[in-house]
Amino acid sequence: MTGNPDSMIRPSRFIVFSVFSLLPSLVIAAQQTERPVNIAAVVTFILFMILTLVITTWAARRTRSRKDYYVAGGKISGLQNGFAIAGDTMSAASFLGLVGLVYIVGFDVLYFITSLVVSWLVVLIVIAERLRNLGSYTFADAISYRLSRKPIRILSATCALAIMIPYLLAQLVAAGSLVESLFGFSYTQGVIIVGVLMMIYVAFGGMMATTWVQIVKAVLLLGGGSVLALGVLYIFQFNPGQLLASAIESHPRGEALLHPGGLQMDFISTISLSLAFIGGTAAMPHVLMRFFTVPDAVQARQSAAIAVGLIAYFQIIVLIIGLGAIVMLIDNADYSRGGTDIVGGSNMVAIHLAQIVGGDVFMGFISAVAFATILAVVSGITLSAGATVSHDLFSNVIRKDKCSESEELLIARITVVLLGVLGMYLAILFEGQNVAILATLPLAIGASTNFPVLLLSMYWGGLTTRGALMGGYAGLVLAVSLIILGPNVWVKVIGFEDALFPYAYPTLFSMSLCFLFAWFFSITDRSERSVAERNAFPAQLIRSQLGEKTDPE
Repeated sequence: MTGNPDSMIRPSRFIVFSVFSLLPSLVIAAQQTERPVNIAAVVTFILFMILTLVITTWAARRTRSRKDYYVAGGKISGLQNGFAIAGDTMSAASFLGLVGLVYIVGFDVLYFITSLVVSWLVVLIVIAERLRNLGSYTFADAISYRLSRKPIRILSATCALAIMIPYLLAQLVAAGSLVESLFGFSYTQGVIIVGVLMMIYVAFGGMMATTWVQIVKAVLLLGGGSVLALGVLYIFQFNPGQLLASAIESHPRGEALLHPGGLQMDFISTISLSLAFIGGTAAMPHVLMRFFTVPDAVQARQSAAIAVGLIAYFQIIVLIIGLGAIVMLIDNADYSRGGTDIVGGSNMVAIHLAQIVGGDVFMGFISAVAFATILAVVSGITLSAGATVSHDLFSNVIRKDKCSESEELLIARITVVLLGVLGMYLAILFEGQNVAILATLPLAIGASTNFPVLLLSMYWGGLTTRGALMGGYAGLVLAVSLIILGPNVWVKVIGFEDALFPYAYPTLFSMSLCFLFAWFFSITDRSERSVAERNAFPAQLIRSQLGEKTDPE
């Protein structure tokens, strides 16, 4: 394809395409259903949808180049990016799921909360600034800065797609389940609505639209969550001690609510789960991509700091809401059916609590916000996947030095549409599957591949291409294999009686193997290329620290 990269689709055509793309979903959603419809939830979601389509139309007019599409032209401020990162991180699973975990197990939710906050401290202190200085559009740019670019980009793209496809699937399955539970529509209708909206946001508005969708979603979720938490505290005269004492008195576990062991995890699984959150969150391709949307490393660090503060505040809200749910909703029959999956009944406790605190209207608002969180997250995932295929694979591997900017953007949009269709098909196929299991795979892969390789490439001058490839692929294969052979898949999904791998989370083993292989195959590499790669590290270090335009190639 040839032509001016500025010749993007006009807003008028975009609006027409948006309307006709949404018609099938809206027609399906309008069918008669036997489930009750929460009018407040539907109205709130429609308003959110209209607002985000207006944002996307505005963003489409300003998306005229590859840099605009991938990273919003690098013009997003640190404050805006911090809210967008928080919006990308605070998914429906983290809101509804973590509240449900507090309701079910109490203390053990701190494993998730602490690990998530620590992961963002790692991003703030270790990754954000250097990543921004070394890369342009994707995290593969930073990893391949001084290493052999073609094989490293293939590795990065393979791992990125292995992370994002199951993560997208988990979000779409959750979307279908939420719509089925909250809006009175069918599971398939929910998947189609989210999938079509996702493709519109990303294919036309690019990173600018995705950023503002995530900002709006973050403000709505933090605002709604704050009101719900304040409503709980108001009932207990703003006395957290009284709230905690009432929760202990109401919960079937009593004082054991404050003790570890509710999830019944062994020590290895606990450590592996924490590593998956810490390393996996800090290695999500769609999250790392956000640090290229700001103009410089200072803004990247500022956005990470703001995200840490917002996410930490969000975890406090989750704890308050969870404790309030224990006091006001606990029922032994419901409790015995609870689980950690977003499809499970325990994950609806935040919605039911909202009804008690603020009535049907507030319940509808919280329901719609929970659904909107999925739209924001899947938009970021899909955009990152499109950039991975078009920029890392097509432009830099398949058609290296021959791909025009307009051709690359076309491939990105085609990838977004194809991935959206594939995601919707798989989500419908996987209806009823455990979302927690689907969400475990991308975190484990990220912690076992992207995180070690990215960390070593930025901080260890001894890393070579051979070491990065051996470590990355070894971590990928082992993480996927052990998850399949572990109890979450081998027993709960496939149906065997005993798991071949005894631990639910393999991160301790797969991450360690990645580090070990990367180190060993680097120090034993005596090729001429490896010497050049080691010698290029001082120049990379200068650029990573100061942002100077030094290129080893």
